[in-house]
Amino acid sequence: MNILIIDDEADARRLLREYLADFPQLHIAAECTNGLEAITGIDQHEPDLIFLDIQMPGASGFQVLQQIVHVPQVIFSTAYDRFALKAFDHNAVDYLLKPYTRERFRQAVNKVLVSAPARNLASVRSLAEQISTETPAAAARILVEQGNKMVALALDQLVWVEADGDYTRLHTSGGRSHLSAMSMLELEKRLPAEQFVRIHRSAIIGVAHLTGTERAETGLHVLLSNGVKHKVSRTYTEILKKWMV
Repeated sequence: MNILIIDDEADARRLLREYLADFPQLHIAAECTNGLEAITGIDQHEPDLIFLDIQMPGASGFQVLQQIVHVPQVIFSTAYDRFALKAFDHNAVDYLLKPYTRERFRQAVNKVLVSAPARNLASVRSLAEQISTETPAAAARILVEQGNKMVALALDQLVWVEADGDYTRLHTSGGRSHLSAMSMLELEKRLPAEQFVRIHRSAIIGVAHLTGTERAETGLHVLLSNGVKHKVSRTYTEILKKWMV
């Protein structure tokens, strides 16, 4: 079987390649890093199976399904929570909830290997439209590598992000922190602009956790829900003002 890996996160694609090594009958025809590449790649390679992320630049996984001509079997690889994806249990389409185990991956692949190919485009598109309208935006998450595993962090729990050398440290409302190999610039691009704002070259804050501001001799500071106070650099003061009334 020819397959396509479709995910904008390099770590997620790496994990899929690692787990797919257990299935020599599955050949990776190509990898796509965004929705637009996926639409072209699916119709070009006509894979039997795709591993499809939902949140991607260019086009979401749902939009990909609505625009393709060739219809492969689909295993969603997503950070959406289980409740929002319950409809998948009643279809030939399966899903992997990030972070997932090797055993869960095997179950999903085996389910596809023993089932008849899903060729009903109308059914697949209907499912995509149903889930896209039922899934709340607050369920969005970001996948962070921690040691030898991947950890999914809910974006609404992310208080702030700080630069840590060449890496970034993500602080959550639970008082925990996670070190990510992504740079500040890369992470800033991935975080939704309507939820996060950069206040300093070394800091990004979650707007939902902004509890106030404070002016001092050293300049403007923001107060966050976890008690952290951080200086706002002059460069980013104007950007922050759009959140202040």
